[in-house]
Amino acid sequence: MAEVEISFDVSRIDFDKTSEVIKASYWGEGRTDEIHRRAFANSLCVGAYVDGEQVGFARVVSDHACFAYVADVIVWPERRGFGIGKKLIQALLDHPELATVTGFSLRTSDAHSLYEQFGFVTSTDGMYMRLSRQLATQE
Repeated sequence: MAEVEISFDVSRIDFDKTSEVIKASYWGEGRTDEIHRRAFANSLCVGAYVDGEQVGFARVVSDHACFAYVADVIVWPERRGFGIGKKLIQALLDHPELATVTGFSLRTSDAHSLYEQFGFVTSTDGMYMRLSRQLATQE
């Protein structure tokens, strides 16, 4: 596989393809393009590219000072297994706007081993709490 380029230039992100791939994931089911437009606009987004074609995406929601939440880390199905997800995570962790962030969090049901390589651990300390709610159905 050719070299993977990582870019934070949001103008390069193929919104339609990115939204489509995320909506096909287990966590993106039920999302809409409009939800993704708002989510991406309010996040630090990064794309992965091979020969100029986008092959992956990730984003961070953050105050750019103390906390960051890693979200929507995804590699196009035909490009998985080549370390692209690792490059996306490393790029987010190394981003200068997140240099003072000491608390990164995320949620996954199937990629624990990916994140553990970067020092993420499953929270069992009894401090983290979560509220999950259903999206209202749109008519």
